[in-house]
Amino acid sequence: MTSIETTAFAALDKEGRLLNAVFKGPTGKPGYYGFRGDIALKFQPKMADEARPPEFKLEQIVAVAKEGTGKIEKLAGYLHDFAHFEEFKKIVLPLLSPDGVYFLFVNNVDLLAKYTISVDGVTFTVLACDETTVWKELSEYAGLDKNDFKKLDGGGKVQLVLEKAAEAKETYEVLSIEDALSRAEPVKNRNANRPV
Repeated sequence: MTSIETTAFAALDKEGRLLNAVFKGPTGKPGYYGFRGDIALKFQPKMADEARPPEFKLEQIVAVAKEGTGKIEKLAGYLHDFAHFEEFKKIVLPLLSPDGVYFLFVNNVDLLAKYTISVDGVTFTVLACDETTVWKELSEYAGLDKNDFKKLDGGGKVQLVLEKAAEAKETYEVLSIEDALSRAEPVKNRNANRPV
């Protein structure tokens, strides 16, 4: 049974960065460990003993890591503001591999935006995410519907959606991170159009 200690998630877990886990455990594929939840990118200063919620995080993560590699092999997540990429780069990028498959869904990019960025040899597919979830967007991107997940447990679902998304991955216009960040739009209020 694969344990978190043998994977790239171990350091994040020790630092208390793995939050709101919908799934956290072996995926059913030998040697793989999955995580579905949030990764805290920047903590707020602690007041006395009170642990405060992070200032911001990489949200709605779907990720798998192979034991013994020290790397997260596949990951998709949501950044509410592309400017948070700098913090993401410090915390998460060292755990990623040039051979991995990574999707970043971003709030403040053009809704039709689809591009590829490469940072320190690691390639990301950047896509817009407005009024939906990473899970839904990734499932659609991978060509899956809810029937494909019916007989799977949490780990099986995480493994399947990431493997199928990796197979479906396309290469879009390649931008430098500076260019991508310069195209960022104002952050949209995610509660603006919600019914009360």
